[in-house]
Amino acid sequence: DCGRVRVCDCECTETRSVVSSSGLPRVRRLADVIESLPSGSPEQGMGDSQCPESGDPTGALTTPPLEASSPPEGQLNHVGWLAEHIGSLLLQPEYSDVTLVVGGARLPAHRLILASCSSYFRALLYGGMRESQEEEVVLRDTPREAFELLLRYIYTGQLQLAGLKEDVVLEVLELSHLYGFLELEAGVSRFLEQVLGVRNVCRIYDRACLYQLGALAQACRLFVDRHAMAILNSDSFLNLSPVVLREMIGRDSFFAPEVDIFRAVCSWAAHNPSSDPKPILEMVRLPLLTVPELLNVVRPTDLVGPDCILDAIQLCTETRDADRPYRGSLLPAENVASVSHGAQVLAGEMRSALLDGDSQGYDMERGFTRHPIEDGGSGRRTGILVKLGSPCILNHLALLLWDRDNRAYSYYIEVSVDQKDWVRVVDHSKYLCRSWQKLYFKARVVQYIHIVGTHNTVNRVFHAVSLECRHVGEGAMPELEEGLVVPRENVATVSRCAYVVEGVSRSRNALINGETGKYDWDSGYTCHQLGNGAIVVQLAQPYCVDSMRLLLWDCDSRQYSYYVEVSVDQQNWTMVADRRQELCRSWQLLRFPRQPVVFVRIVGTHNTANEVFHCVHFECPAQSLETGGAPKGRPDQRPPPNQASSQSSSSQTPCKADS
Repeated sequence: DCGRVRVCDCECTETRSVVSSSGLPRVRRLADVIESLPSGSPEQGMGDSQCPESGDPTGALTTPPLEASSPPEGQLNHVGWLAEHIGSLLLQPEYSDVTLVVGGARLPAHRLILASCSSYFRALLYGGMRESQEEEVVLRDTPREAFELLLRYIYTGQLQLAGLKEDVVLEVLELSHLYGFLELEAGVSRFLEQVLGVRNVCRIYDRACLYQLGALAQACRLFVDRHAMAILNSDSFLNLSPVVLREMIGRDSFFAPEVDIFRAVCSWAAHNPSSDPKPILEMVRLPLLTVPELLNVVRPTDLVGPDCILDAIQLCTETRDADRPYRGSLLPAENVASVSHGAQVLAGEMRSALLDGDSQGYDMERGFTRHPIEDGGSGRRTGILVKLGSPCILNHLALLLWDRDNRAYSYYIEVSVDQKDWVRVVDHSKYLCRSWQKLYFKARVVQYIHIVGTHNTVNRVFHAVSLECRHVGEGAMPELEEGLVVPRENVATVSRCAYVVEGVSRSRNALINGETGKYDWDSGYTCHQLGNGAIVVQLAQPYCVDSMRLLLWDCDSRQYSYYVEVSVDQQNWTMVADRRQELCRSWQLLRFPRQPVVFVRIVGTHNTANEVFHCVHFECPAQSLETGGAPKGRPDQRPPPNQASSQSSSSQTPCKADS
């Protein structure tokens, strides 16, 4: 027997001599030993099976039993068995070629295993430094318990974190960062995210920032934002590093009374006399304090100069309330306009419907909140007023307008923190809008939301079915131009609440259902009679766009002429494409100067086959040009049907393409 591994007679003498030697050759032989492990059985070792040279005429090797999840046919997977045998070398002197001295303890280890797992140990043990020739390597300032856990992870790939002391877990995180064990570092970080609490979040936040662990640091920020007052009153707050403390209280989302933040910073400064408090105090928002607080709380501490106090008083008295540097709650992607978050409707008729979360069960009698549309004047309009449970940081509103028919509305939305100073964040008073409104604006602190309808194409009442308020991340924030969304995706779709106002089709939404392949002589297109009517599409809300794409019916070789106009109110139209003097077919890409668009009117002026203009697909803005465009050339031997009617209702039977 050679240690814990039995080898066949033809190798034993060589193996014993190598294992008893020292230095680098010993490490190389360890690799051979590890390679030989799968050749035997986990229970018996290779000695129970014969080498090809020593008796078995077939040269067959016994193999471990298959694991529960069998690999593909012809492939063996004994990784777990191999890991078990390598793990058996943990802290065992057999085959050890280096001793690590940690905290006074001598820990036997194997250079090859350490170096294969860590670039740090690879450089230390094989980088030509003194340690590469020594049999004992001293690791200074290294916690013993955490290092032994790290060794266990290196040899077994497993580590039980639950039940460990918090200090030990943080030491394991430190060692994983120091030695470059990225997977372990990520795993410990995920574990710490799950056990965050008021008592430990400050320490974990410090380490996350120190080791630049972005995900863990962000989890700490979100936790701190939700428990700001408890953090300020915790003992761990006093032990924060200056850098982390400055970042923490400098965030708009660190929502706590400013006077409490100031008092906590004063306590931190007293607990850390060697640290300069000035960079921290710069993050305290003195203009949010009242004049009595500035004079009776801030001034007696002598931490803030009299000029700074006077400047804060001046800002309090001269600056618009809306421009003050407010703090607010930040709940990423969470709808805070809900009863569960303390939101309520303060003004409007049938108030309970707006925030009940039901955006499906509404009709002409119920399921909406409304207000009468007032004539414009110098006075303030009533509208619908919503109060959130607390000041929140928002940059996105989703408003569902009543849409059980084809009516459209105009409106604007203004927000405030204190109902004294209002900021208009959405102004669609000049546009006709319908159904879901996806509204974005620069992030700001909001507690009151005022929705004011200015027009309804059917009557003098504004109806809102549902309201959602959120803060979305940068990845979900679209480009804005003059307050309007500049879309990248096609917004002329049913899912984006677009609507075919005018045009003839067997299916009302054939033009905007996204289908570009399933059309023939009878269906799959929208049309209108030349010289009478048009095809008109209404977008749900105004967008700033600079391109469109059409698919003209192309099942034969016919060609069309046409022009395209856009409008925001269906009264004033601007031509963006004029192809009346061209013969066009199949895919049409239209580009024009970027401008607000709500309505798109497509007017056919010529068809080389008959008196009808046929359009299969419309998108705005134009998407990828990779979708088809070649003529289909599918013949139709049926006799031509009657000419299309000149009416332009979407519900009537469409004219056939061969007519």
